[in-house]
This record gives sequence, C-alpha cells and structure tokens, in this order.
Amino acid sequence: MRPRHLDESPIFRWVFISIALLFLAFVLVMPLAAVLTQAFAKGIEVYWRSISEKDALSAIRLTLITAAIVVPLNSLFGVAAAWAITKFRFKGRNLLITFIDLPFAVSPVISGLIFVLLFGAQGWLGPWLQANDLKIIYAVPGIVLATLFVTFPFVARELIPIMQQQGREEEEAAAAMGAGGWRIFWKITLPNVKWGLLYGMILCNARAMGEFGAVSVVSGHIRGQTNTIPLHVEILYNEYQFTASFAVASLLVMLALLTLVIQSMMEWKHRLQSANEFKEGGADVH
Repeated sequence: MRPRHLDESPIFRWVFISIALLFLAFVLVMPLAAVLTQAFAKGIEVYWRSISEKDALSAIRLTLITAAIVVPLNSLFGVAAAWAITKFRFKGRNLLITFIDLPFAVSPVISGLIFVLLFGAQGWLGPWLQANDLKIIYAVPGIVLATLFVTFPFVARELIPIMQQQGREEEEAAAAMGAGGWRIFWKITLPNVKWGLLYGMILCNARAMGEFGAVSVVSGHIRGQTNTIPLHVEILYNEYQFTASFAVASLLVMLALLTLVIQSMMEWKHRLQSANEFKEGGADVH
C-alpha cells in the first residue's frame, strides 16, 4: 500500500517544489552568480591581478595554513569524542555532548571576544604572555584558536550518530576473540565510519576557510599578516575596490562549489559501496 503522502495531487506537490526552487534561486544561486559575474566583470587580467597581488596571496596562505592546522586537530578530537560517547558510559558524558554543541549556540564574534579576554593584553593571561614574549591575539595562534573553536563540532557531530547506529557488537566480538583496543579501532571502528569522517572533515575545512566573525575579532586586521581571505575581502570592499573584492571572494565561492562536488561524489560512492555490500550479502544468503 502506497503511503498517503505519495497520493497527494500533482498540483500540491509542484507548488511546494516550486517554492523550494524559487527560494534556492533567490537565496543561493543568484548571489553566487552575482559574485562570479562581478569577479570577471573587467576581464581575466584584472581578476588574476586581484588574486595574485601580495596581500591577497598572504591572505590565501594564512587561510590554508589555518585550515591545515584546524582540520587534523578537529578530526582527532571528533573521532576521540565520538568513540568515547558512543562506545563507553561514564560520568559527564551528557555534559561532553553539550560542550560539543556549544559553538553552534555561541555567536562567532562572542567566541572571538572570549579569546581576547583570555589572551589579550588586558586579559587573564595577557601579562604572563607579555612577560614571556608570547603573542596570541593579533597573531596567527589567535586565528587558529578562534577557528578551532567554531569548527570543532563538525567532525564529532557527523560521527556520533553513525557510531550510535552501528552499535558495539562488532567491537565486543573482536574483543572477545582477544583483539586489543587499538587493533579494534583501526580494523573495525575506523573503516566503518570513514565516509562520515571524510564528510565531517570537508565541512570543517569549508567552515575554517570561510570563518569571519571570530577571526575578525582576534586578527587585528593587520594587512599582509593576519588577514584571512574573508577579512581581505572586507578590506577591499570597504576601500571601494569592488572588482578585486569580488575576485578574491570568488575563491571562497569556488571552494563552496568544490565542497558540494566532493560531497556528492562521496555520497554516490558510499551508496554504491552499500549497494554492492547488500548484493554480496544477498548472494551469500542464497
């Protein structure tokens, strides 16, 4: 028997489909198209000059360095946190889950201010840092810390439901046969969650490269030193260099599109692998 919602009139379905498509067109497609159009409005030479000038290259380099540090750290934390939450029962487990969701509830600007209050010149650790000639705020370490804070839920939140769905039966069976904890993790747990891990890393990387609010607070906007791509775009736009600002912004647009392509490819490959495993399982039964 077909579910009732599949028997609704075609008009009813097409109205909602049209609303969704129009919303996507106005909120997503048109703004992205406008950015790309403005980026190439004065030709490819101006575009290339805008993204290859010294300050732009410095912003690109800092963004890549930040992502290269943040993504592995968040991946390590995400795997450890998801494994602990789903495979063990311990005091403070619910509190850990709440803390993982905290960056989703706190404004990025507020998270940046938190680090200023901790590590700024007038902050709790500021005098000690100055006495030891250590600089975090208005320097690369502060940008990394702020980005790390706003992005650390992504990997954990992708892995927790996957590990919960898989349960602990395979790990318990391996342990009963004498396998050690690390062997169980590398041979059973990690292969079972590899697609979720990669997906979480992609989302974490995209957010790390596009983060603005928290980084804006802790960076100091030092041109050529502490500006990431989003901050460099803001400076160019405020200086009425509209074509250059859209050109640099187009790099983030292309990153977003690349993220969607990689995500779609991963989902397709995962579905294909699941279908093959299902067929092999059916063949074994027969």
